[in-house]
Order: sequence, then C-alpha cells, then structure tokens
Amino acid sequence: MMLHSKIIGQGQPFIVLHGFLGMSDNWKTLGNKFADAGFEIHLVDQRNHGRSFHDNEFSYEVLAQDLKQYCDEHQLEDSILLGHSMGGKTAMLFATEYPELISKLIVADISPRFYPIHHDAILEGLSALDFDHIKTRGAADTFLSQYVSEVGTRMFLLKNLYWVEKGQLGLRINLDVLKANVSEVGEALPMHNKFEKLTLFLRGDKSEYVMPSDEALLKQHFPLAKIETISNAGHWLHAENPADFYDAVINFVTS
Repeated sequence: MMLHSKIIGQGQPFIVLHGFLGMSDNWKTLGNKFADAGFEIHLVDQRNHGRSFHDNEFSYEVLAQDLKQYCDEHQLEDSILLGHSMGGKTAMLFATEYPELISKLIVADISPRFYPIHHDAILEGLSALDFDHIKTRGAADTFLSQYVSEVGTRMFLLKNLYWVEKGQLGLRINLDVLKANVSEVGEALPMHNKFEKLTLFLRGDKSEYVMPSDEALLKQHFPLAKIETISNAGHWLHAENPADFYDAVINFVTS
C-alpha cells in the first residue's frame, strides 16, 4: 500500500510530513511557496491520516517503513525532509535509519524525547461526534468546543471532516486505531540513533515541546543540529507564523 501525496514543483525533492490528526493539506500554502523557490515538494499523508490507507498497525517503525517504500517508489534520494510534531518524530527516525536518502533534516516543534499522552480531550471529542445528528461543519465545531476550547485547534481538527456521501459527514482519520495506539505518538527516538548531517530544529516561542533542557539530547542524536525559535507561535508554528517559518526553512535549505 502506497502513501497518498500531492507533488508540486520541480527541483530537489523536499518531503513534508504532517503531525498527529493532521494531513498533507495543512501544508498546501507553504508547499506552494517552497515549490516556487525551486523544489519538488512531496506533501505526504501518513498512514491512518488524510487520504492514505488505514491499517491496524501504527508506530514510528511502520511510519518510517511507509516513507522508505514511498521514496523507493518515487526514486527519491538526496531529499530534504521536514516533519512537524508526530511527522517530526517520523522524520527523525527515518533520517537516522536511512541517512543516505536525506541531505538535510528539518524538525518542527518536537524533540527526540518521550512525551506523555496529552491528546485525551481531543480524541474524546472527536469520538463523540455523532454524524447521524451532526450535519454541518458549524454544528461539528459547536459540539467539539465542549472538549477543545481553542478555536485554532478546532479548525485544524475539523479539516478531517469530509462528505462520505451527500448529507453524511465523516472523518478521514482512522480514529479507532489512532486512539488505541496514541501512546506510540510520544515514543522517544531510539537511544543510539544518529544523523550526522545538517539538521534544523524549529520551535515556537510559546510552545513547551522543545525546551532548553532538550538541547543536549538533540546534539546527542543530531551533532550538527541548530535550534531556532519562531516568534509569536505555539506548537502549530507553521500556521501561526508562516512568514518567519518559511524564511527560516528557506535560509536553511539554500545555504
């Protein structure tokens, strides 16, 4: 089974991996800008997300294998790899296991360490959506607000809504499997994995996902890593401050 992707532009391959409960579509605007800068952008849906296949297995090992299969199928090498949050974890594992395929790595607002489960309210809210009664995006948003107060987070989550058929909404994500395997999302990068090429960690100044205390661990796995902070941005830094995020990425990949 092959991952679904949207490929735009021409030039050096540049793969983008979304975060947990996200999809490639979240990256469309930035993807177009990266393509305009002279790259062949691969906006990839990871398994159980977006338009990619659903499967009962879900761990970073299988997410990295999916990406390897994708790179083989599309004959990608010397690629730039960018991952946000869960996608950043996949990207770190992939780059450390297949360094020969990756020229530069960009990790957005996640570190290699273990993170405890913290998506409970979101998963509970999504599970409680009853599409026999919820017939519009507005109604879904109103219902979800009982579980998720932050408007931006709800807008991000509700991108998963789609029309299964006329008058019937559904979610693109494989919610049952993601709920059953949510503990996998916080897993740490294996202790001895290393990527000894240029790596950029981007963190949001309002986010607590990448802390000063993570720096030693970052350098242990990624000796050439540099860390930059995007101002006026939390965990969804690419959506909250896309201009500075774009500049940081482009400066890194073109230098």
